[in-house]
This record gives sequence, C-alpha cells and structure tokens, in this order.
Amino acid sequence: MGWWQINADTLARSRFVVSPLAESFACLKLLHAGVAAHPGERAWLDARLPAYRRRLADDPVTALLVRSGVGREWIADFLTPAPREGETFEEGVARVRAASPAAARADLAVSLGGVLPPVLDRDDLPERAAALLEAVWAKAVRPDWERRRRVLEADVVARTAWVGRGGWAAVLDALRPGTRWLGDSRLQINLNPYPPRDLSGAELALVPVTPQRQGWVAWEEPERYAVVYPCTGALADDGARAVPAALGALLGPARAGVLVLLGSPMSTSQLVGVTGQGLGSVGRHLRVLLDAGLVERRRAGRSVLYSRTAAGEVLVEAATGEAAGGPSPGGASIRA
Repeated sequence: MGWWQINADTLARSRFVVSPLAESFACLKLLHAGVAAHPGERAWLDARLPAYRRRLADDPVTALLVRSGVGREWIADFLTPAPREGETFEEGVARVRAASPAAARADLAVSLGGVLPPVLDRDDLPERAAALLEAVWAKAVRPDWERRRRVLEADVVARTAWVGRGGWAAVLDALRPGTRWLGDSRLQINLNPYPPRDLSGAELALVPVTPQRQGWVAWEEPERYAVVYPCTGALADDGARAVPAALGALLGPARAGVLVLLGSPMSTSQLVGVTGQGLGSVGRHLRVLLDAGLVERRRAGRSVLYSRTAAGEVLVEAATGEAAGGPSPGGASIRA
C-alpha cells in the first residue's frame, strides 16, 4: 500500500482548498469514464458526452493523450498540479500549460506503465492538455460553478467541524476509498505498493470535488501535497424531504422545513432557492433557529453556511422516529 508520513507540524498547516482546476479535471475524468454514480451525474453526462466525444474524434492526438494520462492506477503528474489556496482556474491551467514537454512525455510513460506511443512523442502535449481542460471548464463547469462552489464549501464546513469533534485522524480516515489513518503519523493514500513519502515541513491540501469517483493525490515535492476526494454532497438531489407533522406543529411547517434541510450545510441563498420562500422569511427562520441553539453558522470563503447543531439533530431525529411508521397526513414536503 502507498502511505505518507505526516507529522504534527504538517497537520497544523493542512488546509481545505476549493479548486476550480481540480473540479474541471474531475469532470474530465467523469467524461472519460462515462459512468455515473447517481442520477444527477447521469443527466450531466447525457447532456455533455456527445460534444466531448465529437471533440476527441476530431482530435485523435488529444484523445490518445487523455486515454494515456488518465490511467487506472496512475494519472500523469503534469495533468494534476497540486491545488493552491485561492488559485483561479486560469492560474491553475497556466501551470499545466507551463509543464516541460519532456516531463509530460515521461509522466505519460509512467501512467501507461510502458513505452510512450510514437504519436505522443511531441512537444505540444502540455498545450493540448491545457486546451482540453479549458474547454471542459468553459462548457461543463463554469456555467454552474457558483452552485458547485457552494456544495464544495458546504463539505469543507462539515469536515472542519468534524476536525473539532474528532481530530484530524478521524477526518483523514474517511476522505475517499483507499484512504485510511494507520496511526503512528501514517496516512494510507491508496492500496498500491508505492514507496512511502515523508511530508515533514510540507503543506497538505485537502480538496473536495463534486464528481463521485475516487479522487486522486498530487504533489510538488517537497513543499506541497494534496488529496483530492469526492465531497459528501451530490451536486444534484431531486428527492423530496418530508417534514414530520409533529415538528411542523412545534416550529411551523416553513421553519421546520428549513431545519430539516440543514442536515447538510447550506447558505441563505441556497435555502431560498430550494424552499421557494423569500429572503426575509428564510432570514427570520434562521434567526429563530440560531437563538434556540438548533442551528449554527460558519464562514466558508465568501459564503456563510448554516447547519444543524447536536440539539437540532436530536429534535429532527426524534420527530422523524415518531413518523417512521408511515407518512403523516399533516406532513409537508420540501424539495432539495
């Protein structure tokens, strides 16, 4: 198995980072695989796969570059520079474009586990990779980036709170499949037989992405390492969440609906969008719930996200348990 040695100083410098470039590469991986993890991803793929495949059919060199660089066990390093805090997509993709052609060819050979195909023995590989990532960003990510960013920030808020409750070990133990805290300052990052790496003195970035695949790791030795992982919230959730009648009677149906939704962190604007209530109404409900100690708020980047406290969880779980025998006739329904 592959593992990293992470001392206390590195953990103290660890940061959660929201990265537009990582999100774009994760979407490129999803397009490459063509396999969805949930209905929201399926709809997203159905809308974008035809254009993506036409682009690669018209550019067989880039198509081979993608097939070679996105391997089952290894991703060509130049495609995934370690994300940096506050970096824009344009700044990130510039680092892909600036990769050495020789290094890009060597990375692809490692990803392939063998000899580089002659058609890829060329100097424009970083430019081709950057251009493809720019197309994915422009057509498949940027149009709903603000929504994606809110989902990613909600994941960061939830995991940051988890650090406070259970420590870094608990968070690192559950980042993605194959990742496990082994004790003795060791983090297992995958199941492959790679040599260990010592991260002493380095920065460690934990980077959520919305596509629900396994993620990847990246590094710029010796100063920066990153673990990219699928966030806990799916990008699309079209299910209806029922408000238990008893909870609605206690708090009022609209306010109870807000509390039910806050099982996952959400901003005021998100709550307005999914409940259909006005901004003033949502704000009043949040103030009452805050004063009652049922929700809490945390800042994540430019957003303020609200989530249930332990007391709020107990109240919702108790009301849900009472209604477990079947839908309550007086229950309301809210769309998430």
